[in-house]
Amino acid sequence: MARWTPGARDRLQAAAFDVIRARGFDAVTVAEIAEAAGVTERTFFRHFADKREVLFDGQSTFVTAVAEAVAAAPARHDAVAAVRHGFDAAAEMFPDERRPRSRARGAIIAADEGLSEREAQKMRSLAVSIAAALDGRGVPEPEASLVARAAVGVFEVAFAAWIAEGETRGLREIQTSLFDRLGALLAG
Repeated sequence: MARWTPGARDRLQAAAFDVIRARGFDAVTVAEIAEAAGVTERTFFRHFADKREVLFDGQSTFVTAVAEAVAAAPARHDAVAAVRHGFDAAAEMFPDERRPRSRARGAIIAADEGLSEREAQKMRSLAVSIAAALDGRGVPEPEASLVARAAVGVFEVAFAAWIAEGETRGLREIQTSLFDRLGALLAG
């Protein structure tokens, strides 16, 4: 196998999705993922700490991007508008060409209880980061946590819709629609 081949990280992720979807997360080894990607195990471990990390790569980047966008929202924005601003910025991280990979990832996570718990932990971390960003904007508790958790719920529903078979709308469009619907529901 070649050393230092370009694109190894992307190939490892693509290979992991293919192999894990075919056989299940627990049945696949790092060695099998590396072989399918045409690299060594050592190369795998240069990019990922373990096989779970292949599926959760970019988690901290996403959480940071949302929280920073919430913090950077225009001062005139209330808590809800600031959070919407944060998720609008995050939607840019999920262009339509990323949808097939996100669908594969979603199917893998849904099929494994441990991975589903890890995904839920990621969402809790996101809510905490958003609440902290809102706190930095002067939003008191419990309002900061309520808005953060509701917004994460909107994102989860929007993302599930975005990766659903047959869906053609962009993530931002779906999020906007769901935030509007939630606002209407809460307004009574």
